[in-house]
Amino acid sequence: MMNFGLNAEFAIYVLDMVGIVACSVAGTTLALYKRFDFFGCILVSMVNAIGGGTLRDVMLDRHPLFWMTDLNYMIVITLTSLLCQVFFGLYKKVAGALKFFDAIGLAAFSVIGLKVTLSFGANPLVAVLMAVMTSIAGGIMRDMICNEVPLVLQKEIYISASIIGSVLYFGLEQIGFSMHLVEMLTLLTIFGVRMFAIRFDWHLPSLEWRFDR
Repeated sequence: MMNFGLNAEFAIYVLDMVGIVACSVAGTTLALYKRFDFFGCILVSMVNAIGGGTLRDVMLDRHPLFWMTDLNYMIVITLTSLLCQVFFGLYKKVAGALKFFDAIGLAAFSVIGLKVTLSFGANPLVAVLMAVMTSIAGGIMRDMICNEVPLVLQKEIYISASIIGSVLYFGLEQIGFSMHLVEMLTLLTIFGVRMFAIRFDWHLPSLEWRFDR
């Protein structure tokens, strides 16, 4: 039982770092495109990478905040941002790179949000809400700093991808799949839904009201 607990904790940590790196790249890419300076790019990458998790932990009263007790988060974010700034010229299509790394962060942080919230004994509905919060809040703050309309406020298949993956998570868990397989399938589903939506230009419908003056 001890080994299983340690393995599960390590898996969550690795998954968290995957999301951190992906969101750092996405944040730095947008900041560079907006011509932010050296420190501005690092700031945006930090907001994008830890913003959602911070808001989740504050709402769950989970203290101390994860990045305050583990400096690896700050180190990884800073190094990732630096490397991204150095090799920024390799990205031919900024929008495509941003959405690709955004999708990785969306998938990773959705699963992290689920697992952290469920570890507090929360019900599935609250866990899904926290999964969405973890995965989108950083991106919203990033886009606001960069004077962009947040993706989640547009017709993009974004929040719905996180919800679909979260529902699948609970469904597979009820069936009896191993937790590692549940997490992997959830990750692939969220990432896949998001990337297919980008590839085939899927959008959510909106209600448009016309008012006569």
